[in-house]
Amino acid sequence: MKILYMVMVSVVALGGSAFSADAVPQPAAQAAVADGTVAATAADNDWRSMIRKVMKLKDDTGIKGLLAKDAPAYLTEGYLTPSGARMPGHPVKIIGGLSYGLGQALMIGVCLVLLYLAIVKGFEPLLLLPIGFGGLLANMPYANVTAPPLVDAVTKLVVEPGGFLYYFFEFGVSTGLFPIMIFMGVGAMTDFGPLIANPRTALLGAAAQLGIFVALMGALGLSLLFPEQINFGLKEAASIGIIGGADGPTAIWLTTKLAPHLLGAIAVAAYSYMALVPIIQPPIMKAIVPERERKIVMKQLRPVSKMEKVCFPLTVLLLCSLLLPSAVPLIGALMLGNLCREVGPNVARLADTMSNALINVVTIMLGLSVGSKLACEKFLNSETLGILVLGLIAFSFGTAGGCLMGRLMNKLCKDPINPLIGSAGVSAVPMAARVSNKVGLESDPSNYLLMHAMGPNVAGVIGSAVVAGVLYTLCK
Repeated sequence: MKILYMVMVSVVALGGSAFSADAVPQPAAQAAVADGTVAATAADNDWRSMIRKVMKLKDDTGIKGLLAKDAPAYLTEGYLTPSGARMPGHPVKIIGGLSYGLGQALMIGVCLVLLYLAIVKGFEPLLLLPIGFGGLLANMPYANVTAPPLVDAVTKLVVEPGGFLYYFFEFGVSTGLFPIMIFMGVGAMTDFGPLIANPRTALLGAAAQLGIFVALMGALGLSLLFPEQINFGLKEAASIGIIGGADGPTAIWLTTKLAPHLLGAIAVAAYSYMALVPIIQPPIMKAIVPERERKIVMKQLRPVSKMEKVCFPLTVLLLCSLLLPSAVPLIGALMLGNLCREVGPNVARLADTMSNALINVVTIMLGLSVGSKLACEKFLNSETLGILVLGLIAFSFGTAGGCLMGRLMNKLCKDPINPLIGSAGVSAVPMAARVSNKVGLESDPSNYLLMHAMGPNVAGVIGSAVVAGVLYTLCK
């Protein structure tokens, strides 16, 4: 019985295999294709093919990239976004007629200088180090850390993801999220008490915004003088002008609204001058403020109550919303951070997160994003260099405006005021206040101006955000 059963199973199996697809004779063409595929696969895996691939590795080295004359295809030919939109290409022209590879080499040298200033000289390493390193990454040949995603033209599917710095920039800078997060952290870190105790220092912060309007008029003037090389409209000029406030987050926020095509150059200029405050400001301060006025000792600030510190951010936010709603995103984030700081232990965790973890993470990503715009094709052109020159002029005028207002107030007011604290009216918190204190100590080692300088420093942050709101309202 068992033998009969086994025979029946064998017959069924043989019959099934006779009618299976595998048993059907293949046409000659199909057999040839199969044989060709197998042969191609074998050829790809052949040791000779591997040797040829190894020999071609020299074409993918960084040395070869630095010798390249032409820019990558996605810059000159354009590319598709994941949504299917076409980003047009453009001719890449580097100043001086340099090749693309030499432009990269030059920018690598510039980025190494930024790292030197951050690491060796200690010039705002929290800013300059990620910016300089991001610039190094952006200029590494064939690394493509700033390249957009490769999208299939037919299916609109992402074939190859973009570089990580591309996503950093698109997520946080292009959307304006990073500036708002930075303002939260600045609010949580900053004591508004000096401004509340001495409200007249707000005038110093207002005067330091002179640089914004100087840069705005300068940008329009350059367009008139060099129409073929530089073409700045009112929106572009307003975005460039905000650099004069030495406020990187505000500059990024306004530029995303008015002139996103200039975002990279403006972000680089704003943060570069913020980081170079200790180099730029002292010579201007010493040239404007005479030695006798640098030695002026200001009287001690009055104590500020907890109620005043809690009510101040709420009052500023309400006034801003009533008078200038367009500035609410920045002012609101700043005041939220400060309110969490002043409320007390009930929200201490929120204030601690904003002033430490949040702002540290965002600073890293923002610095790398800004550094990614130090790529040679974005930096070594006439418009970017023009923006850098205008930014330096604006920043210088902002510093001078604050010091001159301090001298004027010193003559008009009963209580003496040291004009050096006027330089802190630019929005670089707390760097500008530290510089004011340092220059004051050089004239009188016992004259500490840091707390007095924080008043105009805070006023400068609020002032630059308000000016940005005004410019956005006028130019949108």
